[in-house]
Formats: sequence, C-alpha cells, structure tokens
Amino acid sequence: MGSQGDVTVLGTVVSPFALRVRMALYLKGVSYEYLEQNVFDKGELLLASNPVHKKVPVLIHGGKPVCESVAIVQYVDEFWSGAGFASILPADPYDRAVARFWAAYVDDKLVAAVLGILRAATEEERDEKVEAAHAVVAPMEEAFATCSKGKAFFSGGDSVGYLDLALGCHLFWLETLRSMFGVTIIDAGRTPQLAAWAERFLDTKAAKEVTPPTNSVEEYAGKLQAIWAAAASAK
Repeated sequence: MGSQGDVTVLGTVVSPFALRVRMALYLKGVSYEYLEQNVFDKGELLLASNPVHKKVPVLIHGGKPVCESVAIVQYVDEFWSGAGFASILPADPYDRAVARFWAAYVDDKLVAAVLGILRAATEEERDEKVEAAHAVVAPMEEAFATCSKGKAFFSGGDSVGYLDLALGCHLFWLETLRSMFGVTIIDAGRTPQLAAWAERFLDTKAAKEVTPPTNSVEEYAGKLQAIWAAAASAK
C-alpha cells in the first residue's frame, strides 16, 4: 500500500459515509490510520478537524483536514492520480457529471428513506416508508443500465468507481433493515439489474475490507430509535 504523507481517517464502523472514504482509499492502495469516533460523545480531534458540521468522516492528510465524504473521495481521486493509481471518477466530463448527479441523488433521497423506515412508529407507517424507499431506488435501475454500458459496475467497467461507492456504502444499512424488519429495498423482482449489481459490489475486496458487523449497525440503529423515542415523549 502506498501513501504520500500521513493519512488518517476519523469515522465510525457504521457510518456509510466513512465506509465510502475507506473504500476509496483502498481502491487507490493508500495506507491510512483509522480512528474510531464516538459520535454520541465527540472527541477534541473530531471537533477541531470538522468544527462546522462536527461529523464523520474526516480525512486528515499531512495534518490538513478534509471534510464531507463526497469532497474527500474527489480529493483522494485527484491527489492519488496518474500511473499506478486506479481512477475513481469517470474520465469523460459528461460521465463525471452524471455520476455526481446520481451520487447526490443517493445521499439526498436514499438516506432520508432509510431514516424514515427506522423512525416509523407503526407497521403501517413502516410499510409506507418502505414503498417510498422502493420509489427512490426505482430510477437507479435505469441509471445503472445507462452508466454501466453493459459492464458489471456503474463505472462502465469491471471495477467499482465513484457512483458504485456512492450507492454501495449504503448497502450495509439496507441489509440491516432487512435483518431488523424483514424488508428488502433493492428487490430483485423490482430492480433486477440493481440487485445483481449489489451482490457483485458486496463481493468486491473493497467492500469486504470495510464491512461492519451486522450487530454493530443494529446496535447503532437501536440507539437512534431510543433517542427519537425519548425526544418524541418529551414533547
């Protein structure tokens, strides 16, 4: 593994955005120090490194912090570029724009859908939120067909790229929803190409390198539900 300067990642094992950054570094072959953060009791390093949002992930490279996973992945791709380094973003400007559009769509729509399912107070409400999540995922089926160009991944090739990381980092939480509530968001019956892609993605070395234990994600989800319940009862 190669690096240029000291590289540290502040994250949590359950944060899809931190997993996105770690997978990007793995694709580049960059070694780094990983520091697990307690987001319920934030430490001085995290607060000093990301004083605006006070969130993970943070990449600290050569003593300089870079915040927000999208910005970090683009930084990683630009800094570690050239011969010997895999490209994460597409080379073609239009393909890059399309990948960025869908990555923003995923972070805006899918994250909200997942949180909606977790926050549902009744089975009926949860069913409604699951249907809403299916509606969010549905356009990604056509996006995959367009971006992949008949290949295995959104990158249009046989290895993962920017949009693969953007969506793939959330698959671990989708699996947690399945284990907790028995719901399937990327359904082979509704989105067969996307479901096949998800299986391929989770089988990649980059994904396996950072796969969090299912019980860790469920435990974190339980803490969020307890916080929301307490806030609701306090009103």
